[in-house]
Parts: sequence; C-alpha cells; structure tokens
Amino acid sequence: MSDIAIIGGTGLTRLPELKITRREVVYTPYGEPSGPIMHGELAGREITFLARHGYAHTIPPHKVNYRANLWALKSIGVKRIVSVAAVGGIRADMEPGRIAFPHQIIDYTWGRPHTFFETDLDSVTHIDFTEPYCPECREILIDAARAASLEAIEDGVYAAMQGPRLETAAEIDKLERDGCDMVGMTGMPETALARELGLSYATCAVIANWAAGRGDVDIHSDIERSLLTGMERVVKLLHAALPKL
Repeated sequence: MSDIAIIGGTGLTRLPELKITRREVVYTPYGEPSGPIMHGELAGREITFLARHGYAHTIPPHKVNYRANLWALKSIGVKRIVSVAAVGGIRADMEPGRIAFPHQIIDYTWGRPHTFFETDLDSVTHIDFTEPYCPECREILIDAARAASLEAIEDGVYAAMQGPRLETAAEIDKLERDGCDMVGMTGMPETALARELGLSYATCAVIANWAAGRGDVDIHSDIERSLLTGMERVVKLLHAALPKL
C-alpha cells in the first residue's frame, strides 16, 4: 500500500507512465470523490493517483468534492500528497510552461465546504495554517527540480479564485496588489483540508498562461500550448522526487 498520492489537475487527468495495478472505489461520509483511486507504480515507487476534475475532466473547480477526495486518500493510508495544479502567471517570471512551488496561499473562494470540523465536535479546532504547505515536501520537490535541471520557480503566493470563469484584468491587478504571484481555482479548500487531516501536502503549480491583462496572446491558446510543456516537466519532476518522498 502506497502512502504517497498525486492529485492531478487540468492537463493531468492521467499519468501516462503510471503502471496501474488496480482501481479502488472509496466511499466517504462526504459523498463521492472525483473518481476511483488509481494504484500503481511510477519511478520505482508505489503511488496512488486521483484526477481532481474526474478522469474525463468534467468536474469544474467549484464543484470538486474536496472533502471526499482528501478523506478518501487519508482513509486508504496516504500520508503525503503532491498536488498538481494549472495556474495563470501574474509575476513577471511566471512564464507559461514553467513549474512553480507556492509557499503561501490567499483564499478568495466562497460557498465551498471548507472544513471537516463542523459537527459532532468534542471541542472547537483551529488548525495552524501559518505555513500552508509542508516545508519538507516543498524542499524535496525543489531539490528534485534542481537535480532534473527544470529551472522551477521556488516560491510564490497562490491566489485561489472561485471560477469557473477566468479573471478580469482589473481582478488580476488587485491580486497583484494583494501580493499574489499566480492564480488558480483549486488551491482552496484542498490545502487546508489536507492540514486538517494531518497530511503532508505540497503543490506543483504548472503555469499554463499569463493571467488576464498580462500576456499578448489569447489565453485559451496559451493554455493549450503551455500545458503540454508544463506537464512534461511535471513527469520529469516526479521521476526525480518520488524516490526521495
């Protein structure tokens, strides 16, 4: 049984090099996860894999059952999670096609079930979310990217937006003033839920496009082109990182 899970976002609904050994359907108190959990082998390690948006990419970011996904992974023995997420680049060095490892996150989402601590509580629980990502997991990913010569961006503040629409140029200007470096739609509540469950969690952000008002090409064509390059880098990263995880 593997204690490492990869959650794949847009562009990574499957891992082509993952040798699947079995599929597992997990039932949770929070409803159905995004799909069956895939068990297999990659880079000499047993891992589990779950496609955040479903294996046919049919679940929009505001409808992902984040609680069911995280609870399901925890229930089968997962201890560490590498989340792969497509983002838009705000900061000048956040060029499409690159990968980045955010160190902070700001939550702009609303209306999403965002905690396990709601009912049947023995006491009120407040998790420490000062450092939202696991420092050890981040360091392993950073070291692996260096070893694989991927020229990854080693920090950044992730802005978690509601979606599913993309942002206006004025909204991106506001996010930049708030100190955000990249923008996505799935970072929250996933990151906080992982912390509530005591899971070591880090994100590999794939910069799929320039955020609104930052580039000079059509955003959707930018995404299609850049995701291919970015996901190739993710696979190289996983090959370098999994033995260390």
